[in-house]
Amino acid sequence: MQSETQFIARYAETDQMGIVHHSNYPIWFEAGRTDFLKKSGMANSKIEELGILLPLSHIDCNFKSPARYEDEIVVKTTIRKMTCARIEFEYEIVKDKDGTLIAIGSTSHAWTDKSLKPLNIEKKLPELWCILKKAMG
Repeated sequence: MQSETQFIARYAETDQMGIVHHSNYPIWFEAGRTDFLKKSGMANSKIEELGILLPLSHIDCNFKSPARYEDEIVVKTTIRKMTCARIEFEYEIVKDKDGTLIAIGSTSHAWTDKSLKPLNIEKKLPELWCILKKAMG
């Protein structure tokens, strides 16, 4: 499954050159990831209510072309890899108007409890495990 999250680049996200500042891309990845989870069938807020967290362990972003103020943006999110202890997401950020590739990236996360102790998501929440396995295709 691929989730698409759409929004417009805001003025506050740009730098003096009118280009979206690089510090916004992790925020856009997070927006794509939370939307992906919700569209898959279990919102991140529900996962957290159940005492499960997804702390970030790695982020990677490669910039291809600039995004500018008022560009209509699409964040395409997929699961790259998942084990019972970790999950990796991939992101492709494009301009909605013409599909111009803006950036590609990925994030890696651990499944933990609220004290950040690693856990086996397949055993702890089999419903979520099945939802995400199905979303992987």
